[in-house]
Amino acid sequence: MGSVPGFQVPVERSMCTLTMDDNVFCVIEDPAAPMRADYLQQAAEYARAHPGMTLTPPTHFRHTFPTLSPPAALEQLLTQLRARWVSVRQTGSSTAAAGPSGQKGVGMGTGPHVTVDGHVYAIGSDWLVRAGNVHLAGGAVKGMLLEVEYMPLPVMEAALDMPPVLANLLLSVLPNVPDPKLAAITLAEWQWEELQWDTEEDLEREAERKKEQEAEDDIYASEQDQPSLCKGDWIGMDRDRRSAYLIIQTLKQENLL
Repeated sequence: MGSVPGFQVPVERSMCTLTMDDNVFCVIEDPAAPMRADYLQQAAEYARAHPGMTLTPPTHFRHTFPTLSPPAALEQLLTQLRARWVSVRQTGSSTAAAGPSGQKGVGMGTGPHVTVDGHVYAIGSDWLVRAGNVHLAGGAVKGMLLEVEYMPLPVMEAALDMPPVLANLLLSVLPNVPDPKLAAITLAEWQWEELQWDTEEDLEREAERKKEQEAEDDIYASEQDQPSLCKGDWIGMDRDRRSAYLIIQTLKQENLL
């Protein structure tokens, strides 16, 4: 954006994309925008100092994490917006992860291209292990990504003390290579909330849902009153989103993106 006439951006915004099966996960970071947690703190202080008034929210926060499908939708959107980011598909060079069936995806972008090519293994009915080699555009192997999923848990509660169990399982399936360099990537809930900030449409749907619940006069629970899925549970698309974000952060930490 700094090259656009009349646009002065002190720090360039960055965008990393990861294609997994039919979805594109896109992480956009704007260093000039506020963090969501900082804005919420400022808004609370403003409300205390000015009763009855609210602090004007920013147009966006520092991190934006949209998901698009099919993969070509991102290219179409960037073309329609005449964005400075121009997607370039290159066969055999991508930022991708192995999908549930073991396929590798195709990444996009004018920056570095990385391919993660691997397979998914099941250990009994409770564990899934995803393993993939990380290849640069020239074919050089930079390492291996390992991801373990414990199927019975839709969300990892801090009180469960599961990280040691997962760490031990990962160590048991690591290849037997001399002097391996290991890097563990975790995602705290507050970090995930930074990515999950609600859009106006989300807030409107939530308000409408609460109105419908308040309008119900039946005090008895029916058989259909099942607990709904919580936003952020580690299942379905939310699981894929968490996985995609962690993979992107891992590759950035290793200076591959």
